[in-house]
Amino acid sequence: MQYRRFGRTELSMPVFSCGGMRYQYQWQDVPKNQIPLDYQQNLENTIRRSLECGINHIETARGYGTSEMQLGEILPKLPREKLIVQTKVGPSADAQAFQSKFEQSLQFLQLEHIDLLGIHGINTLELLDYSLRSGGCLDVARKLQRQGKVRFIGFSTHGPTDLIIKTIETNQFDYVNLHWYYINQGNWRAIEVAKDFDMGVFIISPSDKGGKLYQPPQKLIDLCYPLSPMVFNNLFCLSHPEVHTLSLGASKPTDFDEHLKTLEFLDKADEILSPILIGLEQEAIAQLGEIWCKTWHIGLPTLENTPGNINIPVILWLRNLAIAYDMWEYAKGRYNLLGNGSHWFPGANAEQVEKYDLSKCLAKSPHADEIPDILRDTHQLLGGIPVERLSKS
Repeated sequence: MQYRRFGRTELSMPVFSCGGMRYQYQWQDVPKNQIPLDYQQNLENTIRRSLECGINHIETARGYGTSEMQLGEILPKLPREKLIVQTKVGPSADAQAFQSKFEQSLQFLQLEHIDLLGIHGINTLELLDYSLRSGGCLDVARKLQRQGKVRFIGFSTHGPTDLIIKTIETNQFDYVNLHWYYINQGNWRAIEVAKDFDMGVFIISPSDKGGKLYQPPQKLIDLCYPLSPMVFNNLFCLSHPEVHTLSLGASKPTDFDEHLKTLEFLDKADEILSPILIGLEQEAIAQLGEIWCKTWHIGLPTLENTPGNINIPVILWLRNLAIAYDMWEYAKGRYNLLGNGSHWFPGANAEQVEKYDLSKCLAKSPHADEIPDILRDTHQLLGGIPVERLSKS
């Protein structure tokens, strides 16, 4: 395993982290005696395999159902000084509710302290206010820090880049969990700002939200050769020293195996990545056209400025991935989550696009005239049964 300094925390962070949202029994809390033994054994085997690999950062959240409770059956048996444990608690208008949820997390984990506490999901200005206002969630986290229950405080986010940067620039957080990977590099500006503030940078879900790379289409497999799409994406992310660790949402012990192949390529990442990156770009241009590839994102409106709350940038992005790389399953899953993802994946799909005049909000786009037709076509291509977030399933 390789390790990187996790910003100003000075923690030696493995380049892979063991994320805790896929090996748990249920997405809702249940009594401990209702957790089947085989589910618990699988979690314990997964954690032990993680540590065998040198992955000593165990990351979970209060919102991950039975994950914390199940981890609490194994973590106290392990050498505490060798672990980096992170949990996350969502911001609330009631700071006492935030504290109660943290105390529940600590009780479930059966630990005396957490190394990393993240305010989970600063995705909107309102949630940022809940966190930062006097007497808010950050003040509670600071109190927990003074009590020795928390070592470092960070935040996770699925929010827009400008909001992430605004949060980083408060200089109140030691690290950030955010999305950034090959197919979605929009948050790079936020990563650069995080570096300026010497913050740890943790990449959320690079193999799932980053393209469902554990079930890649054959075309993507061919384009990423001689690497697998998963190893390619890992190497792409870790070739940037500003990135410190990638979350691996392991559901079983063998889920680490493919990721570990990345390590042998880290010292020659640029050499290996260059022809793959060229090939991916050339294929996108071949399928979508060079002008579209270079300009589709220019002048697109924000959600609040779009009639019907239609998430035009995300819809066009998903269409691009499906057409360029045959990422149809991924694109359909994300597209049909629109309208059901709340602030975690906001906005509506294009089902109702006929009802709205988009000319004003698209005035700055070089493709203003064609985008309404593209949105209608995308709904025909990707529309289907609505999808709910995992935590609602």
